[in-house]
Amino acid sequence: MNKLILLLSLCLLWSASDVYAQMVTVPEVGIVNDLENDSLLAAMGYVGLTEATPKILSPRTVSDAEFDRLLPRIKSLKLPLYACNIFIPRELKVVGPKVDEAAVLEYVDVVFRRARAAGLTLITWGSGGSRQVPEGFSRLTATAQFIYMAGRVAEVAAKYDILLALENLNSTECNFITSLPEALAVVRAVDHPNFRLCVDLYHMLMENEPAEVIAGTGPYAIYCEIAEREDRTPPGVHGDDFRPYFEQLKAEGYQGKIMIEARWKDLREQGPEALRILRAQLAEVYSKP
Repeated sequence: MNKLILLLSLCLLWSASDVYAQMVTVPEVGIVNDLENDSLLAAMGYVGLTEATPKILSPRTVSDAEFDRLLPRIKSLKLPLYACNIFIPRELKVVGPKVDEAAVLEYVDVVFRRARAAGLTLITWGSGGSRQVPEGFSRLTATAQFIYMAGRVAEVAAKYDILLALENLNSTECNFITSLPEALAVVRAVDHPNFRLCVDLYHMLMENEPAEVIAGTGPYAIYCEIAEREDRTPPGVHGDDFRPYFEQLKAEGYQGKIMIEARWKDLREQGPEALRILRAQLAEVYSKP
C-alpha cells in the first residue's frame, strides 16, 4: 500500500513538472545590429533583429524613394526585424523650452507609417538627446511635458498599431528617466496601451540597480535589452551573471525577447558565444519550478 501511494505521488509530481514546463516559456534571444548582418546572425541562432530608426525609418535620413527601395530587403530578411531603436532625433526636443509638438508628431507619423509598411510593431524609446533636460530647467515641468508628449505620440502609434517601449537609460548618457522605477512611473502616468516599458539590464547595471526593482513591471514590460556593465561588452566577456535579473523577469511573467545590445569587437567570434552563455543562464532560471 505504501509503495502504491509513493508511486502515485511520484506520478503527480512528474505531471506537475510537465504542466509547469509547458506553461513557462524560456525567452528567445535576439540582437541589436545592422540589417546587413541578418544572414550571419540568423545562422548563429538569433531570433530577432533590432535596427536603428535613422537607418531605415526616419524621414530625416531616409527619403521616400530610399525607403521604397529598402522595403523589399526588409521583408526578405533571414533574421526578421523585431524592433527599431534610436527613435526621436536629438534636435526634436520633447522636454525643455524648445518643444515643437507639431514637428514631433509629424515626424513620428512618418516613422510609424513606414514601420507598419515594413511589418514592424515595436519601437523602443530611448532618445536621450531628445529628452535631455536643459540645465536650470524645472524637472517637474520636464516630467509633465514628457508625460503629455508621450501620450500624444502614443495616440499616433495606436493609429498604426505600433507599440512603444520606454527605455530606462543611465546617467552617463542622459539626465532624465535614468532608472527603471522612473520609467515605470512615467508609463503608468501616461496610461496608454501603446506606451509600454523596456527593461534595459545594461542601464540598470550602470546605475547599480538591484534585480528587485523589476518587481511591478509585469503588466507593462514588453522589451528587454542586455549587455555587460563594463564597456557594454556582450555576455561572456567579463562573466556578468544575469540570472538574478532573469529570475525577476520570470516572476513578473515577462513574455518578450531578450535583445543583446553590445559593443562587439568581433561579431563572428563573439556572437555565438554570447548567445550560448545567455541561453544557458536563461535555461537554468526558467527550468526551476
